[in-house]
Amino acid sequence: MARELRAPVIAVMGHIDHGKSSLLDYIRKSNVTAGEAGGITQHVSAYIATHNGREITFLDTPGHEAFKALRTRGARAADIAILVVAADEGVMPQTLDALAAIEEAHIPYIVAITKIDKNNADVEHAKHSMLEKGIYLEGLGGDIAYAPISSKTGEGIPELLDLVLLAADLLELTADPEAPATGFVLEATQDPKRGASATLIIKDGTLTRDGFVVAGEAYSPIRFIENFLGERVESLGPSSPARIAGFSKLPTAGALFTMAQTKKEAESRAAENAVSPLPTASTTAEGVMELPLIIKTDVAGSIDAIAHELSKITHERAAIRIVATGVGSVTEGDVKTAHATGGVIIAFNVGIDPIARDLADRDHISILPFSIIYELSETVSDLLKSRAPSITIEQELGRAKVLAVFSSTSKKQVLGANHVSGTLTVGDRVKIMRGGEELARGKVANLQRARADVKEIHTEGTFGTEIEAKVDAAQGDELLTFAVRES
Repeated sequence: MARELRAPVIAVMGHIDHGKSSLLDYIRKSNVTAGEAGGITQHVSAYIATHNGREITFLDTPGHEAFKALRTRGARAADIAILVVAADEGVMPQTLDALAAIEEAHIPYIVAITKIDKNNADVEHAKHSMLEKGIYLEGLGGDIAYAPISSKTGEGIPELLDLVLLAADLLELTADPEAPATGFVLEATQDPKRGASATLIIKDGTLTRDGFVVAGEAYSPIRFIENFLGERVESLGPSSPARIAGFSKLPTAGALFTMAQTKKEAESRAAENAVSPLPTASTTAEGVMELPLIIKTDVAGSIDAIAHELSKITHERAAIRIVATGVGSVTEGDVKTAHATGGVIIAFNVGIDPIARDLADRDHISILPFSIIYELSETVSDLLKSRAPSITIEQELGRAKVLAVFSSTSKKQVLGANHVSGTLTVGDRVKIMRGGEELARGKVANLQRARADVKEIHTEGTFGTEIEAKVDAAQGDELLTFAVRES
């Protein structure tokens, strides 16, 4: 069958708060048929917009640095990327991460200079910040097309979409509508009613209700197909987002999918694709305490993002160990796992089953709910510090040399000494040292200089001191005062 032109699939990428979601929302509201846009509810947005009578499929990819893996998958699934750069800030660290993902996927990109409606917008500064980072725009020594836009007013967005279609024409994107569908898993979720579900991006062929979808080591019979509006359809063609449910296990976001005719073929192919599970445990060095974590999230992609973020949290005397991960609400099984491992449950954008909550309360298991990854990271970092065993450090405060022993009882001795260094204070703990070896420990009960009681000795010269210790000091011994610190 002859190949036909297909719609481009576009990933919108860039730094957090640079206007990706606002741009996508504006396009969705303005370029998706009225009344249909409200049907889009997926976690990672995927929808089809129309511009100049032509369809364009848009993918949203989270901007936070922790979602780098998701952004990379978005770039792999896309044909063209839009790199957003805010006019008021210019290039930021995650802009460069997004650019790296685009370049790794070997796809062309267009720059959208966003937020031009803001009072402090400076398009020229944004352009030059890109130039400094090797993003060579048209007119500035390069061939990267760009459009200054406002997602508030819509200014520049038609021109941006014109550039997208021009880039698509240059790529001559084609597909064979008669072939079985192939593409990528964009996102996967554990639905309480439907089971393991996935959003797919079809890159070639047509997805029909015949046979099975195989994605990595997961497979699913195609009982129904939903389009990006949540409507059930008989088939979907190239460049379309599709939703199906009933997978044997949760597919991995970013996995390639293919179709199989029979269950036996699907099972065989899934078994061939089986890989070792994500390593969750490692041998912990002696003296290093563990913080075991059970991570439950709303979608599979968030597990990778959280694991990536947690990998950056380190401590010399404690280590994070991810005991188990999963998609869906916190269950009784999760609480039992936490109880057995002494772990903490992280609930990211998920609920807690009533039985699980009761069991956790009874067994004093911590379930920490989060919806923001920054807060999750900060809390886990604090938890790790609290698990770390403290180290006792003896800090030397002052040192003196014993010149004479004036009197001695079973508990106290009065000595004459010469200040050597630091500060000796009444109440300090003290070591009696002889020949560099510790002889005894005690306490500084009193200090005198020029026959007057003083609180501390910190200057050169002789002084008298009363020491509480069970071993007598002798002329030539050293007195070393110290404080015990924990870290």
